[in-house]
Amino acid sequence: MWLLGFELRTSGRAVSALTTEPSLLSFLLLNTGSRCGQKGLELTLVLPRLPEFEIIDTFKSLTKELLRQEHLTQAPQRNDPHRVTDRTFFIDGSNQNLKTIPPEILALKELEEVHLENNQISEIPQGIQHLEKIKVLYLHNNSLQNLCQELGSLSNLESLDLSGNLLVLSSLQVICRLRTLRELRLYNTGLTEVPSGICKSLHHLELLGLSENYLESLPKEIVNQTKLREIYLKQNHFENFPCDLCVLCNLEVIDLDDNKLKTIPEDIGHLVRLQKFYVASNHLMGLPESLSHCRKLSVLDLTHNSIHSLPYSLEQLTELTEVGLSGNRLEKVPRLLCNWVSLHLLYLRNTSLHGLRRSFKHLVNLRFLDLSQNHIDHFPVQICTLKDLEILALDDNKVKQLPPAISSLSKLKILGLTGNDFVSFPEEIFSLVSLEKLYIGQDQGSKLSSLPENIKKLTNLKELYIENNQLEQLPASLGLMPNLEVLDCRHNLLRQLPDAICQTRDLRELLLEDNLLSRLPENLDHLVNLKVLTLTDNLMEDPPMEVCEQGNEAIWRHLKENRIRKVMATKIQAWWRGIMVRKGYGSYEELLKARKKGKSPPKDKKGKAAPKGKPAKGNKK
Repeated sequence: MWLLGFELRTSGRAVSALTTEPSLLSFLLLNTGSRCGQKGLELTLVLPRLPEFEIIDTFKSLTKELLRQEHLTQAPQRNDPHRVTDRTFFIDGSNQNLKTIPPEILALKELEEVHLENNQISEIPQGIQHLEKIKVLYLHNNSLQNLCQELGSLSNLESLDLSGNLLVLSSLQVICRLRTLRELRLYNTGLTEVPSGICKSLHHLELLGLSENYLESLPKEIVNQTKLREIYLKQNHFENFPCDLCVLCNLEVIDLDDNKLKTIPEDIGHLVRLQKFYVASNHLMGLPESLSHCRKLSVLDLTHNSIHSLPYSLEQLTELTEVGLSGNRLEKVPRLLCNWVSLHLLYLRNTSLHGLRRSFKHLVNLRFLDLSQNHIDHFPVQICTLKDLEILALDDNKVKQLPPAISSLSKLKILGLTGNDFVSFPEEIFSLVSLEKLYIGQDQGSKLSSLPENIKKLTNLKELYIENNQLEQLPASLGLMPNLEVLDCRHNLLRQLPDAICQTRDLRELLLEDNLLSRLPENLDHLVNLKVLTLTDNLMEDPPMEVCEQGNEAIWRHLKENRIRKVMATKIQAWWRGIMVRKGYGSYEELLKARKKGKSPPKDKKGKAAPKGKPAKGNKK
């Protein structure tokens, strides 16, 4: 039997449940519909993962109930102005290991949205034609090769996703009959060309997804797609920019990442509505001046090309919020870039920079700045003026110290300083009270030998990465960091962990491989949230390495058994002390002194030996 999850939504009211009883569902459907404002009713059905071969009797009964209710609600009700006027059906059969589309789904003629992605469906049955009202059909990541002709009869279909299926090119012709399509996704379908009929017949397309194929060009009929707003051509074999795109004046998004483009045509300036332009990982050496006409451009991704400079006319792109220039040999920050004051995200990784321009301080709206893998040897003080900065990556540079002014970055949450030339831990970091993630592992450059106790000042820190250094110990103040979740101390010289680390109750990951540890704190198992503990390449004795290799549960069991043995030893020792005292061998302290001198213990109670010359108390003369 299939378990049905459903949710009934109306204006200002919702009822949800799980049931296998169609009678209960129809009861809720009747009662919820009758009590609500009747401005709209939505029924959502969810198919969880269950064996495909089970017959869905529940579905059949449910279908009859739904059809009966549909008949009732659509019957003439002249005196009821509040009757249901809109009903939308949705079914999710994704990730079920289905090999065919269940006929019970095809029997639900009111369905408008069907999700069957991530299954093993090898063909679309002819019964698909019964879903006359369907608007959204997702079949990506299945085993389809051919498309049935009946698919073309879905006259209301607006969104179709067939990505991740190696489709036979000739079978795509049936898509040309889906005249109402607005979104067509054919990612990773093995296409070597786009059927011209698709571009000629589908006049309402707004989104066309063709990424991860083998395309070298687009059909000239693409010019008919006058309503197209988004086109995705990432990871294909384009050597030349498809110039016909430049006549599609409604285009807002163009994605041509990971191709072989050498130039962008001047006609790109005709796309005055273009908002996002992705041309990363190509062979571009420059950009056309006309790109400055795309005044609505907000995202420009030029990463991993061969660009040395930008045309100064791009200064007019005042709405840019995200710019990617990583992987280009700029050597200097383009002067015009400092005029893009609306920037929120700026990627300058691996661009051969030695520093920043003074005018860089004008980018006061920056929230993300990546300057990693450059040749910067002094922390650029211009950065300290960027009050809204939340993420700063300066990894793999040659920075030796931080300026005190870094404290002005009061919103900074993530700081990357890995692979620089710090002689000691930069204590200026402790003024960054909002910091949540700190990366200061030294896989190259100078190695840190200690971590200051003042690390406790970073009370909001959640993740600390200090791997590849020469730390011999950790500060006990780590136990005073209530939010710490990840501690990466791999590849150091640690010989022991502070017992206080057992107080970091939110710790989820503790990475300790390749150190000199021989034992763990006896209460480490009190870290109930710890899921990842790595101890390989250490000198473990307690617990021994064979226990450590069995995972956390074995380690926790060993630590608990150790504590039990320790408690038992303490109890036995206390019992022995009591016995010795009660038998008249003196106080415990005297017993210890006598044992050290190798003498028999003196007797100091009744009947005990008395010193020479003095009668023992209670003895007869």
